[in-house]
Amino acid sequence: MLDNKRILLIISGGIAAYKSLDLIRQLRKAGAWVTPVMTGSAAQFVTPLSVSALAEERVYQDLFDLTDESEMGHIQLSRSADLVVVAPATANLMAKMVQGLADDLASTVLLATDTPVLAAPAMNVRMWDHPSTQRNIAQLKADGVQFVGPNEGDMACGEYGPGRLSEPHEIVAAIQTTLSEGPLAGRRVLVTSGPTHEPIDPVRYIANRSSGAQGTAIARALMALGAEVVFVTGPADAARPEGAEVVEVETAEEMRVAVENALPADAAVFAAAVADWRVASASDSKIKKQNGALPVLEFAENPDILASVSKLSENRPGLVVGFAAETDDVINHATAKRERKGCDWIVANDVSPETGIMGGSENAVTLISESGAESWPRMGKDQVATALAERIAQALG
Repeated sequence: MLDNKRILLIISGGIAAYKSLDLIRQLRKAGAWVTPVMTGSAAQFVTPLSVSALAEERVYQDLFDLTDESEMGHIQLSRSADLVVVAPATANLMAKMVQGLADDLASTVLLATDTPVLAAPAMNVRMWDHPSTQRNIAQLKADGVQFVGPNEGDMACGEYGPGRLSEPHEIVAAIQTTLSEGPLAGRRVLVTSGPTHEPIDPVRYIANRSSGAQGTAIARALMALGAEVVFVTGPADAARPEGAEVVEVETAEEMRVAVENALPADAAVFAAAVADWRVASASDSKIKKQNGALPVLEFAENPDILASVSKLSENRPGLVVGFAAETDDVINHATAKRERKGCDWIVANDVSPETGIMGGSENAVTLISESGAESWPRMGKDQVATALAERIAQALG
């Protein structure tokens, strides 16, 4: 777990600060030591006494406290931990991080640290969507800051959308992944999962039977080996992998944009069952029956995400893995697909109805690479994911 890991927890102001109390409790239960730093505005939402009691550690707040400076100055404080966690990370504090401002203890610690930083954003949906916030997040990621969340849901302000602080157990899982010393530590891997839904009208859509279970299992297996995972998922039934950066999409076009935004990455695993076609002109209102006449739907081809990423001249992942769900002549069709798409590996499986694989708990795959086809025995999807993650670790060295 997190035995004897030292976490410097920076709590910034926002209604979500109340979750920091449960986060501290869970971190202590996992064996970590927590040193809390609170901004002045954070103390408006949770009391330093509550934070200190749960952390069993004094709370640091004042940059100019001479006692602190003589006993544990901000430089030492910033470098005495295994990981700096900012939860919640407000839009204001992230803007300070980008600009290198240091006008209070929290921002000074963040500027002075040479320790990895994990941020858990929380803010109003409009603030999250604002171009300045998105620019700041992109810059922080480029600077090496890792992120967990935010989640989508109801806001304290009454609005709905992305901006909710990740749940404490999700932040703990992200901390465990970040501190992992596995063979994929320091590697960033993109995983796509689930089906896509292509709208016909506001109540109907084109989809497939993918549950997303295999994609979630792959993401978890990669994180278990230390990878930082960006998980782009369609509307799947499977649970999202805790600790991954989860991006929810609905259509193939939305998935394409999310994938492009997630690059660069060391490897990419395209496990999503992306619809090949969409309705060229989806109706804005429900299509009605007209005297028994059938509606005429014109289809358009969806973007080929696997091929476009495989053929990138810049930002192409070092290893690109595709999936081929086939119903007949599996190996020949999948081999041709690998050559056509330009990816490094194809994981092929037979999804004929009688196999029970699509939507089921097991899988039987053949790994196809430049060196040939290697069939694996039928096993649980978690086992398939573990075997694939280990192969990816070997390939990335």
